[in-house]
Amino acid sequence: MTDSSVDPRPEAGAPVAGPSALARLVGMPPADFAADVWSRAPLLTRAADLPRDFADLFGTAAVDELVARRGLRTPFARMARDGATLADRTFTLGGGVGATIGDQLSEDRVLRELATGATLVLQALHRTWSPVQQFSADLANDLGHPVQVNAYVTPPQSQGFSDHYDVHDVFVLQVTGEKRWRIRPPVLEAPLRDQPWEQRRDEVARAAETEPLIEATLSPGDCLYLPRGWLHSATALGGTSIHLTVGVHTWTRRHLVDALLSRVGARLAGDVEARRSLPLAVGRSGSSTIEADDDVRLVRELVEKALRDVGADEVTESLRSAVRGAQRAEPLGVLAQTRQADDETSPWRLRGGLAAHWDDGEGEDAVLVSRVGTLVVGPLEREAVAEVLDGIRDPSELDHELRRRLALAGLIVPADVREA
Repeated sequence: MTDSSVDPRPEAGAPVAGPSALARLVGMPPADFAADVWSRAPLLTRAADLPRDFADLFGTAAVDELVARRGLRTPFARMARDGATLADRTFTLGGGVGATIGDQLSEDRVLRELATGATLVLQALHRTWSPVQQFSADLANDLGHPVQVNAYVTPPQSQGFSDHYDVHDVFVLQVTGEKRWRIRPPVLEAPLRDQPWEQRRDEVARAAETEPLIEATLSPGDCLYLPRGWLHSATALGGTSIHLTVGVHTWTRRHLVDALLSRVGARLAGDVEARRSLPLAVGRSGSSTIEADDDVRLVRELVEKALRDVGADEVTESLRSAVRGAQRAEPLGVLAQTRQADDETSPWRLRGGLAAHWDDGEGEDAVLVSRVGTLVVGPLEREAVAEVLDGIRDPSELDHELRRRLALAGLIVPADVREA
């Protein structure tokens, strides 16, 4: 409930929030993008129509840092040339004394392959590079779908991957250099995760010979959105090109189908008619053949009834585990968290990205389930914790012992830590 007497405008001199993560990628109000573009058609937005470029997220210094100083291992990196992925041993090496794992990135081998036209892909930057980690968490919150981020580093006049499509939506953020993109319509609209382009190589190859629907050069600060399934390829132009690809792993109606059928199966396990054995094959030849026309009709009727009885809330409940596992909660500093948990004066706030919900047991206690585990909460504490989760109570106001428990459970973090 909003107090209409409160002036929503920031105080003079107070910092004003910047554009949302999604607003940084599309040159239109996010609501218009959601209604008119999302999952429907490509969108190319030029840097002049966006709030700022992407240099704060990534760049050449970040590439050098990750390759030479972070000890990255496969599969956090791969390399490709002319559509073919290189063997890991061509760009990795052991780390020497005390770090003899053999698949760490070797800056010397990466340099050699880049010099001969290979593309370097730094994968899962939403886990390994702090600015991208922050941005991807914000974007996932804006979209309501989990995201991953890869960087593609391509030498001049080189192409890492041939025409293909992705099974997730993508935003391409051009960071440095220029790349020429060719976009063609799908050969399979809205493909699922188990329908990759490799299953349709011949169709993709034929489509790649047709005139592109979009052929454009991306310069620093430009952003290209592609729904899953749209064919694309790109070639770096005059200088080394670095772009970020934000993959949006969309929740689809197929996820609802699977969740719904799972609930139907669970319901029918409690129906004795669905559990009955099929008839014996007495008097029939070919005893290994099941003749079950009558049983199929009966089961269809049972399934139809169960489908009508399953509520939307049951389907949502079936997806909770998948939703929790698709992303991680906001990062926290383990040592700072431990130290400040015992400080009675430290201010706190709710940790971002918890995806928390209550799982009421049979007793008086309630169980709070989130991306960081479970916490048993007594009946006298539940209301206070629920108010914190709903954003209507400052966790700093909680009883010290309860606040300490929430801190050590990773549900709240120090208020001076930037929220994801």
